[in-house]
Amino acid sequence: MKLTDLKPIIASKPESNIVIPQKQQPESDLPFYRKLGRTDLTVSCLGLGGGGHISSEDTLYAFDRGVNYFFYSSDLHHYLYSSMGEALRKLCGRGSSYRDKVVLATVTYLVKTPEAVLASLLDQFVDLKMDYIDVFFWGWIDTDNEHDFNKCMAASNDLRGANSVYQRTIERMFETSERMKKMGIVRYIGASFHSHDLANQWLNSPLLDVVMVRHNVAHRTAQQKVFPYLDPQDPQRPGIVTFKSAGMRGHLWESPPLLPSGCWQPSVPDLYRYSLSQNSVDVALAGWTKRKHIDEAIAGIEKGKLTAKELDYLDLYGDLHRNRFKKGEIPRERLIYRS
Repeated sequence: MKLTDLKPIIASKPESNIVIPQKQQPESDLPFYRKLGRTDLTVSCLGLGGGGHISSEDTLYAFDRGVNYFFYSSDLHHYLYSSMGEALRKLCGRGSSYRDKVVLATVTYLVKTPEAVLASLLDQFVDLKMDYIDVFFWGWIDTDNEHDFNKCMAASNDLRGANSVYQRTIERMFETSERMKKMGIVRYIGASFHSHDLANQWLNSPLLDVVMVRHNVAHRTAQQKVFPYLDPQDPQRPGIVTFKSAGMRGHLWESPPLLPSGCWQPSVPDLYRYSLSQNSVDVALAGWTKRKHIDEAIAGIEKGKLTAKELDYLDLYGDLHRNRFKKGEIPRERLIYRS
């Protein structure tokens, strides 16, 4: 018999686990904390992923500065992520007094079947010594693995929430705890899409709580295929997380060759603001490497949303990075000059 053939025990929804921010942030029209879509999680608009090989000391510094959304991988680039592991064990490990103030998102990039997810979960629970995961992501979803993803998503109700099939299996491997009983081993299901068409197809699925898509000034497909299909006032919309705000194949904070002299060259914090100024985006995931980057990003959020003119300029700036204009074709009326 397969795990997915078993029926989960139906239980009432667990009590709200609203996150209590560590530090109050200055008010602006770009709120630092917001509800993550239809979940009951309160998240910082800046999230910290371990891809920048950030240290545990600086991970804890980010938490002290008010960042409460952390993204962790145990099966791809684990060497990079492992340097933040000690901090996450302190914040999210069993018995931690900080646990209710943290939103822990983990991801598997290698699992292809619902049954195999147990191996990934086992690695994560052993690695971080935790009771539960707030958001468990299926990673790197594209057209070439769509079939496998569909099979995995069919097991969502066996994986998330209290008294699920997978929870009972994990409990046989670990000592159970009151938190695990209450929350389940996974509270919500997310997917990280590299295909925006697939992301669009899954926006309204009850099987998926959080959608993560790549987005930046030079790669704006999400602005046509994902963001317009969301109502920020809809309490049932999925949570939205963006990644690659500062670049994919190149550094977007570096000036493109054809940018006229004296024009505004956005900083990395400006690039986070660009994603967070879009419709329904809850979290911009960052790959900081040191605490200086954390301070700069938070200071950027305090400036608030970008204006319509600034957003239009950054669209042009991104197009220059993609070589979409020749030198004599740049629309001068869209430029912004700053000393």
